[in-house]
Amino acid sequence: METTVVDQIVERVKSLPIDLQLQVLQFASWLASPAQAGVPGERLLKFAGIIPPDDIERMRQAIEEGCERVDEGEW
Repeated sequence: METTVVDQIVERVKSLPIDLQLQVLQFASWLASPAQAGVPGERLLKFAGIIPPDDIERMRQAIEEGCERVDEGEW
């Protein structure tokens, strides 16, 4: 008989201490919550234009200057 994903999860969770079992339950509940579905775009339109253009330009510059650079000595 093939083991399902749910069966595998149950077996692994059974072997955890109760405090970790509760964390798994909390995480599973969070994943299944309606809030994870997102927000319809029309509800976000009220925020359009709220950031001043000069702030947006500074963010754009910071992203351009700081992103996609590799610091080889970091690791």
